[in-house]
Amino acid sequence: MTTPRPAGDAAPPPGCPAHADARTVERLYGPEFAADPMASYTRMRAHGSVAPVEIAPGVRASLVTGYETALTVLRSPGSFSKDARRWRALAEGTVSADSPVVPMMMHRPNALWADGDEHTRLRGAITDSFARLDPDALKGYAERSADTLIDRIAPNGRADLLGEYGAVLPLLVFNQLFGCPTDIGDKLVEGMSGIFDADADSEKANAVLTEGVAELVALKREQPGSDVTSWLMAHPAGLTDEEMMHQLVLLMGAGTEPQQNLICNGLRLLLSDDRFAGDLAGGSMPVEDAIDEVLWSDPPIANYAVHYPLQDLEIDGVLVREGEPVLISLAAANTDPGLAGDRRAGNRAHLAWSAGPHTCPAKGPARSIAAVALEKLLDRLPDIELAVSVDELEWRQGPFHRALAALPVRFPPITAAVGTSADRDRTTDRVPSPSAPTATSSTASEPGSVSVARPRWWNLLARWRHRRQAT
Repeated sequence: MTTPRPAGDAAPPPGCPAHADARTVERLYGPEFAADPMASYTRMRAHGSVAPVEIAPGVRASLVTGYETALTVLRSPGSFSKDARRWRALAEGTVSADSPVVPMMMHRPNALWADGDEHTRLRGAITDSFARLDPDALKGYAERSADTLIDRIAPNGRADLLGEYGAVLPLLVFNQLFGCPTDIGDKLVEGMSGIFDADADSEKANAVLTEGVAELVALKREQPGSDVTSWLMAHPAGLTDEEMMHQLVLLMGAGTEPQQNLICNGLRLLLSDDRFAGDLAGGSMPVEDAIDEVLWSDPPIANYAVHYPLQDLEIDGVLVREGEPVLISLAAANTDPGLAGDRRAGNRAHLAWSAGPHTCPAKGPARSIAAVALEKLLDRLPDIELAVSVDELEWRQGPFHRALAALPVRFPPITAAVGTSADRDRTTDRVPSPSAPTATSSTASEPGSVSVARPRWWNLLARWRHRRQAT
């Protein structure tokens, strides 16, 4: 399926009709793609399992849309490298260093962009550190975080489950698992959400992210604890401060933006699909099946897993050049018409976690956190429903993720018990920050509701929502 091209057989230049096989180059950005990416994947599939795409203005790549072809690329480290320093267009300046997709594709000395022995060393530090997590403790972190957030929205009868729940819950859990103070966590989530959007603010977001991880590494060198950051530092791999920073960027990227998308895409499905109609807490399909359905049909990362051919290759008859980015469309591969039957319920052969040597090392914790988030919300707000029709929900633009812009819901208001939210807030700040407490501000919109102190991350989410509305 993947065949080296003979060295003496000159390849047609980029942009030549022969190079693209006279096919239209699909754009993986803009409002049209965000609204209906499956239409683009369908057009691409008509010409085979590999298609030329543009992932940002002037940035070309090949996109793999076929399931079996995707597996071949993901499992062929002898033919493809993950090292982004091989990206020829970036190295030669054809792609500008300030292109909005560069922060998500640039080389960082972490396990994602490493090959061979270096990948084994860095990935080993990550997997060994995650292996030290207590699954029951992780579930407890997620449950307390979910309860804290539900306490805050319950009296209002309305909420944006993206900005007030799905985007915040992974941050709270991340802060606990990584021993991260709230003020540093603010910078990490702001920076990470910005680079996933791949827009004009990506470069600035990358700077904020770098500042946050540098502060966390410095803190943990001075004050190690019983957390993933400290375990990474103490690992026999002997990570330097720079390597620590880049592993944390990788883990933050995997633990926040994709996690919020998994949670919110799951809630969208549960609140709109007839198979889950009625009493959602005891509906016709369980939450675990809903998560499987999302991972198959709306995976939180839609197009990524960037690879670079080590030499000119033909993939299913399509030429890809050495150093040209080859992306895997996890969303298109999962929905490949060649996959027969009802594969989703209980079937976890999807590619949402990637595959091969770079498959996600933390898919178990990620799935556990998402399941807790869905179950808690449906249990405590059983009469919740979408505040708009499912067709009115908007998707954020960007080539890499499948992310809602908002998830407005309504439900009968429920008054929280006095002191409950404040008590839970204390349990979600594993490393207290002196700047965390803020002035008391009521989150309630109904008479008799409880006024509780909003932590610092609540102000961050207000800024985050404003930024989403502006774009």
